[in-house]
Amino acid sequence: MGEILAMTVTFTRGLVAALALAALAACGNTRSDGPTTLDIGRQLVGQVLSGRQSAPAAPAPDPQAMAAEALAVNKGPLIMVGLESLGTTQVLALTGENGGMRTYMTESEQAVILRGFMLTGTRGLGNDLSVAEASGTAALVGAGRSGTAQRTMRYFSADGLERPLVFDCQIGPGPRPGVMIEDCTGHGLSFQNSYLPGAGVSRQWIGPVLGYATVQTLRP
Repeated sequence: MGEILAMTVTFTRGLVAALALAALAACGNTRSDGPTTLDIGRQLVGQVLSGRQSAPAAPAPDPQAMAAEALAVNKGPLIMVGLESLGTTQVLALTGENGGMRTYMTESEQAVILRGFMLTGTRGLGNDLSVAEASGTAALVGAGRSGTAQRTMRYFSADGLERPLVFDCQIGPGPRPGVMIEDCTGHGLSFQNSYLPGAGVSRQWIGPVLGYATVQTLRP
């Protein structure tokens, strides 16, 4: 797949491992004065837990440092994507372009597909967005104009069929200069996408499970 730099930062709490000990049953009614297998096992557990508690947690890499390193290593187009529900930030490299759609991918083949500044699909993340159709929103946001538009989000269901969800959206300026907001409702759901096209930055909803992704263009 070429020189694709993929760095993942996972912000999860540390898990304390549970150690199962099997104590040997004593035969008959005899009693040993020496340490039993259970005593030794308890000592080992204490040593392991003590060592884990004293070990300092590895600091989470700085996204700015990740971006700088990615730009230095990979000379092609790059984006940085943060998945809020998973607590991850990744740098993805351009791997393909077709009909105005660009596919950015990690080394593990997790992919985000963009059409211009609009997120149109994901791959390999689980509960993926098959395709998003939001040309009306793209036109309004790109022109900096207010208006209404429909957005269709397609997902694969458990039966393997692609199911479309259609949302009604209101597009307008946000609270800060240059920011455009897309408010969408439908099917008992509501979400709000934010776009700053001039800076190549956006926060877009992928779906009910994956939630929001922040997308930043590092190199167009």
